[in-house]
Order: sequence, then C-alpha cells, then structure tokens
Amino acid sequence: MEVVRAPVKTAGGPSRLESPSRRAFLKALPLGVAVALLDGGGAVRRLLPPMRVDVVEPFSRLDPGADEGALGVAGAIDFHKIEDFDRTFPDDFHLESDRLGLLASTAARLDRAIRHVGHGHFNLVSFDELLRYAKRFRAIGAFPPEEVDFMDEIFHADASRYGFYGHKVIGQLTTVFKDRDVEKVPSTGHYLLRGESLEKYRRIRRDVGRGVFLTSGVRGIAKQFQLFLSKAVSTGGNLSQASRSLAPPGYSYHAIGDFDVGRMGFGKKNFTEDFADTTEYQRLIDLGYVKHRYTETNPFGVRHEPWHIKIA
Repeated sequence: MEVVRAPVKTAGGPSRLESPSRRAFLKALPLGVAVALLDGGGAVRRLLPPMRVDVVEPFSRLDPGADEGALGVAGAIDFHKIEDFDRTFPDDFHLESDRLGLLASTAARLDRAIRHVGHGHFNLVSFDELLRYAKRFRAIGAFPPEEVDFMDEIFHADASRYGFYGHKVIGQLTTVFKDRDVEKVPSTGHYLLRGESLEKYRRIRRDVGRGVFLTSGVRGIAKQFQLFLSKAVSTGGNLSQASRSLAPPGYSYHAIGDFDVGRMGFGKKNFTEDFADTTEYQRLIDLGYVKHRYTETNPFGVRHEPWHIKIA
C-alpha cells in the first residue's frame, strides 16, 4: 500500500503539511474545505458544532506493540455486549440528535457512490478518489464541506470511546492500494492482497473444496466508511452498537490482509453464527485454517465472526 499524507487532527486543529501531496489532497477537496484547511481548520470548526467523538485523546490509548490478548482496556470488555451485539445498552455512545441528519446524508452519498462506481471496484477506492468521483458524477453529488469534515472526525476519533478496542491499522485517511499489490478473485467481485492472503485463499479452495468462496476481501477507506456509517444509520446513531458489528474506518484488518469466506448458496447466513454449523466451517477448523481474530470472547469488543480468516 502507498500512503499519502493527509491532515491529522490534534487538539489545536489539523496539522499543516509542507509536501506536494498536500496540494494534491487540497485540490481534490470541495473549495470550502480546502480553504478551511489552509486557514488552519477554523472555518471547519465554525461550520459544525463539536462532535463528541472528536473531543478525545489521540486516536489510540492502547500500546501499538501489545498483542491481541492485551488489547482491551482492563475491565472494559463486556462479553454480554459481544453476545447481544445488536442490542442497545444504557451506556452506549450515541451521536447527538442534531448530527443524525449529517450522518444520514453522508451515508446516503456513500451508497450512491458504491452503486455508481460498482461494488467490486469500490472495495479499492481511496478517500481522494471518492471525493473526485462524487464531484465528477451528478448521480453521486459532490460531498459538501460538512460531510467531508464529518468523515474526517470519524476517522481520527478514538474508537475506544464508544467501545471498539482494536488497534488502528491505517493511520492515514488517504491510504491507497497499488494495482500491483492486489488481485481480483474470479467470480466473487472481490480482491485480495497478493502474497499470504491470496495464497491462503487458494489453499483453502484446494483443500476444503469449491463450496467455500470469498465473500469479502480487501476493503479500503471508502468501503469501510460506507459499511460503518450505514450500520450507524440503522442503529439511530448508536456508534457503540455499530462498532460491535463493524470495525470503524481505519481499524479494519481487511485493509491489511484478512478476508471473509462463506458457503456457496448460503447467502446472508454466511455472516451469522449459522456459518459455524456448516461442514465447510468444520473442515476449515479441522485443517487449521481458522485462527480466530473475533472470537466469542475477543479483546476488541466485536461480535463473534467465525467466517473471518485472520492473516495479519
């Protein structure tokens, strides 16, 4: 993956960049946002009231070198929430009611973008490309400054504030995938990173059988935003509930190698506990292909995902 620097929010606002990539980033933005960033971010702060998830410590309070067994903040993981992941709990973190319209409009624009660009290709779309597509195609509509800033806030927020305790695996909003690093998997519409991910998937298909297929591979920033914000809309702005089902943008291991598999013809059940009852899943276990990342008692605070193949 190739990383292009983007503004990173701190307590004093976005940092200024002194590289050519900054000019490219600003050029891709709607005019109002570019001017705001050049102005040190003050214009953006005037456009929007402070968002609760933006008033936090740096994006991770966890030790980046810690292993997964030490990820969760001591005493913070409530395994009842993992088991009942789609339920609302009294201490869940909600967006303020006056931000729900902004959430809905941003999610709707992302949905239009994925329909226009195509589901397969959208998996690789970077943040800069997303903005350019939206500006170019009337069917999507350019992201207004408040929606761009909203996504920036979500990306740079500390997800542990609302109950997701994983590492941030992508630190730059403008991270992109190089064509030479990915390969499209035939008949799936998805891509895998070349190397360990692609080789492991091919071994699974060879050893487990053609009844197992790729249901989700590489996911870039745009795709993770689309998934996470759509889930947040369905929960009424409950970010805790959304993060129990989906990693927030920047935190998904799909960006660095992990992928999902399912049983041919099983449909949406491939993303439920029902997949754990299939002969394909048992075969994956017996052959040692499943090393769980999101177990029933995982340290991330995420639902159990028996379909998720751990790589990184």
